[in-house]
Amino acid sequence: MHNSTHTNSVSTVALNTEIETDPVVFERDGGVFTNSRDVAAYFSKEHRAVLLAVDNLLKAEPDLGMHSFMQTPYVEPSNGQTYRSYDIDRDGFALLAMGFTGKKALKFKLKYVAQFNAMEQELKKMASGPSLGFANDAAALRNYLITYSEKVIALESRVEEMMPAVQALEQIAEAHGSLNRTEAAKHLGIAPHLLCRWMRTNGWTYRRPGSKDDIAYQSKIMAGYLEHKVTTGPKEDGTEWISTQVRVTPKGLTVLAKAFPQTVRAA
Repeated sequence: MHNSTHTNSVSTVALNTEIETDPVVFERDGGVFTNSRDVAAYFSKEHRAVLLAVDNLLKAEPDLGMHSFMQTPYVEPSNGQTYRSYDIDRDGFALLAMGFTGKKALKFKLKYVAQFNAMEQELKKMASGPSLGFANDAAALRNYLITYSEKVIALESRVEEMMPAVQALEQIAEAHGSLNRTEAAKHLGIAPHLLCRWMRTNGWTYRRPGSKDDIAYQSKIMAGYLEHKVTTGPKEDGTEWISTQVRVTPKGLTVLAKAFPQTVRAA
């Protein structure tokens, strides 16, 4: 668990420590990301305060959850419990860091941006292939080709490992009908209550005051990720009860599987 300084608000934390290490960023699928836990640690904030700031951004703009803020559950080794965190891209970090104030906040933000830049430049350099200077340096070219070959072999191995998951997603995407959230959670290999909570947190569903039923956001219905099943029946007083059930479409399940990649399994 990262060490942090207690705070009641993301925007009011005083930054009291000097920067001793570079911010943590990482590459994934050709993009550069940081994690909310690393952001909290670097800015000396409680992780729950950073999560609250991200949640507020997602409430204001739910579509950010599809690219800039990807929820990534993690297991805390000290107690074995699963907690929320977010992988955050450059744009997401820029939005999040707008709320970070304090004497040293600007210096910290500039350090983070510099680290994003450095990682992106490194990825561009790797993608561009060997430089023209290799033409006159056989040893350097040989070393590059060996390294490149090793990376290709590692990627081929990774692709082979992922094939069952890819085939499972293809089967799901081609399926017809929809699943209730309990069934969807079973396909994803997670507990139903965790899926329901994730959907509320990430702008997929909401609950009206006084209601026990979750409602799908219209944007997710229009995208073909969710649909509603409305059930009615008679009450003893002669009126009718109405219940709305959120159901996950095959298309929605493939999107959800990306949020829980380590648990994808065949139907």
